[in-house]
Amino acid sequence: MSKTWFITGTSTGLGRLLTERLLERGDRVIATLRKSGTLNALSEQFGECLQVLTLDMTNIPAMRSRVEEAFRNVGHIDVVVSNAGYGLFGAAEELSDEQIERQIATNLTGSIQLIRAVLPYLREQKAGRVVQISSEGGQIAYPNFSLYHATKWGIEGFVESVAQEVAPLGIDFMLVEPGPTGTNFAAGLERATPMSCYDNTPAGEVRRAVDGEKFPITGDAQKAVAAIIAAVDAKIMPKRLALGSTAYASIHAALNNRLQQLEEQKLITLATDIDSAL
Repeated sequence: MSKTWFITGTSTGLGRLLTERLLERGDRVIATLRKSGTLNALSEQFGECLQVLTLDMTNIPAMRSRVEEAFRNVGHIDVVVSNAGYGLFGAAEELSDEQIERQIATNLTGSIQLIRAVLPYLREQKAGRVVQISSEGGQIAYPNFSLYHATKWGIEGFVESVAQEVAPLGIDFMLVEPGPTGTNFAAGLERATPMSCYDNTPAGEVRRAVDGEKFPITGDAQKAVAAIIAAVDAKIMPKRLALGSTAYASIHAALNNRLQQLEEQKLITLATDIDSAL
């Protein structure tokens, strides 16, 4: 049975590939993007199966209006994919206040408000699935991506909580955590002005790796999209979906390291409870 999808950030990357794959298999897609025109060829090819809406994730009133318009036009939406976002690259000290505010407004606040906007409609339907595109960077961290990680760790905590709130109402959530994948993510990075004091630090090492295209890309974008669709189609959608060998290795190592540190501190941790009443 075909589905109707609402997907943000469809001009490039995983959002664009996901839109193409779904249309090819006969699903209906409401695709949003910041600048119109990018999906004209797909609109001509797939006609009424594709509805394109302009949407700036930082304009919350307009976002709510677009969500209302989408549900009004199609009646029922099966899957909402919160995909829009970008990377901010630079050591924390190098970033400007404006860059920080824009990163949080787009990746974190925008994603939170999109989910809040669709919940009343999914609740009324008594069914719906929400896919939040996060990153391996929602559980691990690289130097030079501090604000990007802040938004991804933040949205993962938000989704973890909301998923529990709405599960009894027929709404399911999945966090998708790709590792470095063959999209245009690196080309779309917003960059801070480098400070020479970070040249011989881990931040400088990562900058040179990215600039020299030596940061290993192990994920296949087409395979990632196929895995996302298969997970949504499954009877029970997983709560998390890590994609790629790098994501698996980095998340696995980070979780093991945090668990080891927790166990090492067990006696100290337990000793801080309130003393039992005599």
